[in-house]
Amino acid sequence: MIIVLKPDCTESQLEHIFEKIEEMGFRYELSRGVKRSLVGVIGEEDQLRNAPLRAIPGVEDVVAVLKPFKLASREFQEHDSSFDLGHGVRVGDGDLMMIAGPCAIEGEDVLMEIARSIKNAGANVLRGGAFKPRTSPYSFQGMGEEGLKILRKVGDELGMPVVTEVMDPRQVELIDRYTDIFQIGARNMQNFNLLNEVGQTNRPVLLKRGMSATVQDLLMSAEYILSNGNKQVILCERGIRSFDSSTRNLLDLAMVPNVKSLSHLPVIVDPSHATGRPDLIPSMALAGIAAGADGIHIEVHNCPEKALSDGQQALLPDQYADVVNQIRELAPLFGKRIPQPQ
Repeated sequence: MIIVLKPDCTESQLEHIFEKIEEMGFRYELSRGVKRSLVGVIGEEDQLRNAPLRAIPGVEDVVAVLKPFKLASREFQEHDSSFDLGHGVRVGDGDLMMIAGPCAIEGEDVLMEIARSIKNAGANVLRGGAFKPRTSPYSFQGMGEEGLKILRKVGDELGMPVVTEVMDPRQVELIDRYTDIFQIGARNMQNFNLLNEVGQTNRPVLLKRGMSATVQDLLMSAEYILSNGNKQVILCERGIRSFDSSTRNLLDLAMVPNVKSLSHLPVIVDPSHATGRPDLIPSMALAGIAAGADGIHIEVHNCPEKALSDGQQALLPDQYADVVNQIRELAPLFGKRIPQPQ
């Protein structure tokens, strides 16, 4: 349910509303708007339907949220969400989250060289996997905590927020010591125990769309994180499976305006995993910005042929710089900008 507050609702009345909601055994989330403020009430549907919420002073109306995703919906929050990612970098409200870096952390020298080049090109978030979910158990699985230490060190030295993937609820506490942003990969989009765990942290979560997930599936996964108290969820379109073998996946660019019509959460596009082809990444990155994306996620490696993971889909640093320059020219046409780390 959503409680619509009266325009003249006082702070004492608001506190009383919160107290009554808790007495009824429900949870609440406050969303302050320019014209109106809303309180989302979370609980069992049958109990909510019969709760005397309208009788509480300061309440103007009570509206049922029809969509299964409550906190992620535009009904709960009309304005777009915007989050601080660290080092002066934000995502949403016109700020583009430009993630770049290698698929896997392979060593400090390699990561530092790549990180310097992408920062100079205009990237504002450094990515690198310390734990890698691979299709084959015989493929490189990542450097683990040693890789996290390297990622943190490079990020701190260059003044860039860092993002890395978490695969298991048992890894959350460890990775929380090193990262600025948790990434939930496509294979774990519906790992509900993991979603609940990162939902109890204070760090932004980059949630990637599952390979066969619908838009509603993605938003329901985001709802798990939101319902645990973490409001900093960033959605990522990284391609879905199709029958066409000419690209790694099918990039669903319509998903961006589709999700934005349904949800207030930021949405970014990952053309690297979506296409798997360096020749298609630049045009799809630009198309993502034109579709309304709040950021672009691109894999970059200084020597893709030696990369331990997904080298075939990585851009060279010079190629990445060209893409960012094109995005920088295109972004103002859509009211976007690329914030630089401070």
